[in-house]
Order: sequence, then structure tokens, then C-alpha cells
Amino acid sequence: MNTVQAIILAIIEGITEFLPVSSTGHMIIASSFFGIAHDDFTKLFTIVIQLGAILSVVVLYFKRFFQSFDFYFKLLVAFIPAVVFGLLFSKKIDALLESPVTVAVSLLIGGIILLKVDDWFAVPEVSSPVSKEITYLQAFKIGMFQCLAMIPGVSRSGASIVGGMSQKLSRTTAAEFSFFLAVPTMLGATAKKCYDYYKDGLVLDHDQINLLIIGNIVAFVVALLAIKSFIGFLSRKGFKLFGYYRIIAGIVLLIIHFFIHPLTII
Repeated sequence: MNTVQAIILAIIEGITEFLPVSSTGHMIIASSFFGIAHDDFTKLFTIVIQLGAILSVVVLYFKRFFQSFDFYFKLLVAFIPAVVFGLLFSKKIDALLESPVTVAVSLLIGGIILLKVDDWFAVPEVSSPVSKEITYLQAFKIGMFQCLAMIPGVSRSGASIVGGMSQKLSRTTAAEFSFFLAVPTMLGATAKKCYDYYKDGLVLDHDQINLLIIGNIVAFVVALLAIKSFIGFLSRKGFKLFGYYRIIAGIVLLIIHFFIHPLTII
């Protein structure tokens, strides 16, 4: 991976992390086109720079992170399913990270779901503290939905937002809780990926450390710009545009893979 590739991947991450289109899926496809997706460092990079994007939530919603201890306990309850499933199925998840076809199919299926989700879970938009509006049971169920995002292409934010809406939360409340939940989730994912990387005897060199720093900074800045725009758009327009995008992207990727050139990363 070179610096230009790292910056492009980080821009993709910053734009897509909070959109229901799958940031990991987009980075897998981009790195496949670059011909670097098979590299161990690239796999580490695509996970670690998500932390940079997630930290934009801490900056933008800093005061909201001091709502109450109840808020943290609800985040913990929602985070637990990801810990359990991540530890149980880490090898299978890593295998799926090597499949652009899985990403394409997930994009397509997820797009169809997003076309219908506003009709399935129509809830008036309200403005109230997330910690007061969400119960512990709802938080746990949202955490279960988030686990679906372990399949590349599903979208962590999309799965958790839909999970929140299925619990009778408004789009805005569900989206904001999804953003908050991303912080412990991506901290845990980054720590786990770094541990596995070093456990396998791999060591970061000076250039790779610089690429990680650059990637996190770029992802952080781009995500700062993207997150507010997404909340405003979502509250006004809903999910349909993202659904159409996912369907088109999934079909195009499948056509490229099966009829033009296989999207292999091995």
C-alpha cells in the first residue's frame, strides 16, 4: 500500500462509515481494484482507520457522552453481542473479508431492505435524549442487529439503525444511538485486530505506522463533514436513496465479477 492508496481508502471510510452502505465493503472493493486486498497490513488498515472515523462522533457529540451512567450501561448492553459473536466467529469473519462477491450480494440484499424499511417502521421524528428513550432490552436487540454487519457489505450503521427502528425508535434517535454504539464497537475491533496481527508474528514498520496515522487523520476529518449531513438527510428523506445506491452498486459489482473481470483478492 502506498500513501495515495491509503488516503483514498481513508476518504472512502470517512464518507461511508455512517451511511448505511457498508464502509468495510467499499474498502474491500477499492483495495481489490488496487490489488492490495490480500495483504495482511491492508486488512489491518481497513479496520484500524475506522477508529479515526468513529472518533468524530466523540468530537461532534462530546456533551452527549456525559448524559448519565445509565447511558453507558445501555451502550455496554448493546456492545455485548458484538463481543460474543466476534470472539466465536472471528476466523469465519476474516474469511468473508476476502470475498468481494459477498460484499456485492450483501449490498444488493441490503438495498432491497432499505427500500422498504421506512414503510415497515414508520415512527414520527422526535428530539429527546437517547439515554431516556431507549430501554435496556431495546439496546440489547439493537446490538444483535449490529452483529449482522460482521458480514461484509451489510453495514454496521445500517444494521443498527434498522434495529433501532424495529424497536419503535425514530430514524434520528436510532442513527444517533448507532453512532454512539460505534465507539466501543470499533475500539474493541481495533484492539482485537491489532492483537491478532502481533500474535501472528507481524510487526509494523515505520512506513506502515505513518500510513495508519495518515489514514486515521483523513478518515476523522472526512467523517466530521459527513456525519451531520447524513443525520439531516436521513431525518428528511429516509433510506430509499441509499437503497437504490446499494442495489445499483451490488448489480454492477456482480456484472464486473462474472462477465468482465473476476474481483479476486487472493
